[in-house]
Amino acid sequence: MSINIDRRLKVYAALPVLDEQANLPVIIHDLLQQQEVEFHLIICVNQPDEWWNIPEKEHICEHNRATLNYINSLNNEKITCIDRSSRGNGWIGRKHGVGWARKVAMDTAALMADDEDIIVSVDADTSYSPDFFKAVVSAIEKHPSAVGLSVPYYHPLTGNDIADSCILRYELYMRNYALNMLLIKNPYCFSAIGSGMACKTATYKKVRGLTPKLSGEDFYFIQKLRKAGHIIIDCEEVIYPASRFSDRVYFGTGPAMIRGRAGNWSSYPIYDQDLFLEIKATFDLMPELYESEVSTPMDTFLAESFQTSINDVWEPLRVNSPNVDQFVKAAIQKIDGLRILQYLKSSDIQYSESNESRLMKFIANNFIVDAEIIECLDHVCEAGFAHTPVNKLNMIRDFMFVNERRLQQKLQMA
Repeated sequence: MSINIDRRLKVYAALPVLDEQANLPVIIHDLLQQQEVEFHLIICVNQPDEWWNIPEKEHICEHNRATLNYINSLNNEKITCIDRSSRGNGWIGRKHGVGWARKVAMDTAALMADDEDIIVSVDADTSYSPDFFKAVVSAIEKHPSAVGLSVPYYHPLTGNDIADSCILRYELYMRNYALNMLLIKNPYCFSAIGSGMACKTATYKKVRGLTPKLSGEDFYFIQKLRKAGHIIIDCEEVIYPASRFSDRVYFGTGPAMIRGRAGNWSSYPIYDQDLFLEIKATFDLMPELYESEVSTPMDTFLAESFQTSINDVWEPLRVNSPNVDQFVKAAIQKIDGLRILQYLKSSDIQYSESNESRLMKFIANNFIVDAEIIECLDHVCEAGFAHTPVNKLNMIRDFMFVNERRLQQKLQMA
């Protein structure tokens, strides 16, 4: 589809890089093939400076040195390289990790860009189609009142059964969460994927940029955006993050796969749908809470989480809200995606059903399911995730992916 793009508008892609010597030429090729949109790529090659003096880390330093040489050899005016890895230029102390690298790249983009230009966060292990930037621009232009974009994702399989089983199990966890949030139309019904989030420069400045974290900076950043306005959850393109065992970050896809390979999926349960219905009931009661104290399913958790009485959770919001709309807005900001995730984790223990049974029940109760998917789910319930063939797990993943895209499109149009 051809779109009318103001040629003065540019996309600034922010790319953190650590030990990505093999992947970097591929993503640079992907991004240099982008169609119809003027863009600039900002790469932050990074590592702690002390790694130069740690023998087991020295090979990463050398890989980063080679990466810098490769980027400089391109001599491409569309690429800016920030060196936070050469000896004396690396991170010092606690200020290190992908969060700082992403922040430095995005902050640099904000300095270079005009307010109406778009900052896109990308990752070196992710594949992008030639129409990716065009789709980002199109989505943001279609929804001018929105403050940001969360691009749909899909992990390609590798052909290695162990890796594929791990990424599919992780993605089932992710998609079960996303589908439940979409079904209850929660304000935080988006996935935080660092390789596919975008906003206008003016918005980036308004929310005071990305807050650096050792891991999870994408989750916190897109929450900041949501508290400033609405997030676009539909896009014509999909991004394809790599399925790999990686300890570059402290939590996320790579570490989840490593733990999963060892049989530890305790941090990634298939949450029971009843918990999401309790969240929905709580959010539905927010207008009534402005007028009076009413009980919600989340009362005990909220009182414990904020270390106060449940009345003291809501009363300050009432006092500072001139009307019910402002109260609901403040309540949504207080009971945010992090609190929801904490609620799910703390409440999950009350459900004794297996993860496999919960997934079966959720899909069967909410979607039109054909015999093939039923057979896959039956196999999962009988054998368990760990002993289910990759092709069956993949059919379930694809079923959930298609329905997630359908709900994203439906909700975006509402």
